[in-house]
Amino acid sequence: MSEKLKVGISIGDINGIGLEVIIKSLMDNRVLDFFTPIVYGNTKNASFHRKANNINDFSFNVINDVEQANPKRPNLINCWQEDVKITLGEENETGGKYAFISLERAVEDLTAGKIDALVTAPINKHNIQSENFNFPGHTEYLQSKTNADDVLMFMVCDELKIGVVTGHIPLNEVATKITEEAILKKLRLMNNSLKTDFWIQKPKIAVLGLNPHAGDNGVIGIEDDTIIAPSLANANEEGIFCFGPYPADGFFAGEAYKKFDAVLAMYHDQGLIPFKHIANRKGVNYTAGLPIVRTSPDHGTGYDIAGKNLASHESFMEAIFTAVHIVKNRREQAVLSENPLAFRKLSKDRD
Repeated sequence: MSEKLKVGISIGDINGIGLEVIIKSLMDNRVLDFFTPIVYGNTKNASFHRKANNINDFSFNVINDVEQANPKRPNLINCWQEDVKITLGEENETGGKYAFISLERAVEDLTAGKIDALVTAPINKHNIQSENFNFPGHTEYLQSKTNADDVLMFMVCDELKIGVVTGHIPLNEVATKITEEAILKKLRLMNNSLKTDFWIQKPKIAVLGLNPHAGDNGVIGIEDDTIIAPSLANANEEGIFCFGPYPADGFFAGEAYKKFDAVLAMYHDQGLIPFKHIANRKGVNYTAGLPIVRTSPDHGTGYDIAGKNLASHESFMEAIFTAVHIVKNRREQAVLSENPLAFRKLSKDRD
């Protein structure tokens, strides 16, 4: 049996539900057959969340470095030693400070190759802001740390995979960011990810329009005809099988998404509202286009239910196993590319 993958886990905002869903995901020892978890946090904080949520039969194996990880136990690296006051359900500077410390240490190990993938628990995009973290979210931070040219926020579940052209930007800036270049970049990233990360040989991609009714032939906006449609024509010339632009409301109401391998939405809420409804707590946020593998659950910090033992860990568990599958798919793809089957033309006279 090959060595299990090491999956790093950052704990997110310490006042939210991050540690609760992490602990719940790792309580079933059967998951340890598939990966070795390494949580970046603090033992006292973890114990606080365990007790607050009435979780008794669970403990971490505390280590100082990844090399000390026990493959048969959930492992935790202490990223700070000082006592930290946890105020469950409260957005404050402390929650952001220690969310970043956890994330920074995990990313250091990820980029150094000490862990094979990273699963990030939810952060608060406001309180994490600092001199060291001046980004709208995890996606942009990881893009910067890995020097990736471009990335795709790719929401995935069994029923639907959907990416967005514009991510964490104000709605009043969306139209100015919808360009042929931007759409083509995201289509290339999506097409490549579907092939390499999800092993879909010939992906079929649907593209949503920007305006209501996809512009209605220019009556309700011209971007669909003048920008999106030409982008799709160019993408098809590159061998990317994409179709649209489709009016978003009818596309999801009529379940047309079931006919495609993935969907490209123009902006955040256009894609994530239907996705979260369809995924039903089992959605995963995957950052495509990075040289490393990072996933996260499709929910936020959950301040309103923190410490009440109400948080579902389904999405977090899906995020872990999605990361494991993508790492394995990438590695198998690399091996196959290095050792392709020899092609031999058969003789016409062969029986």
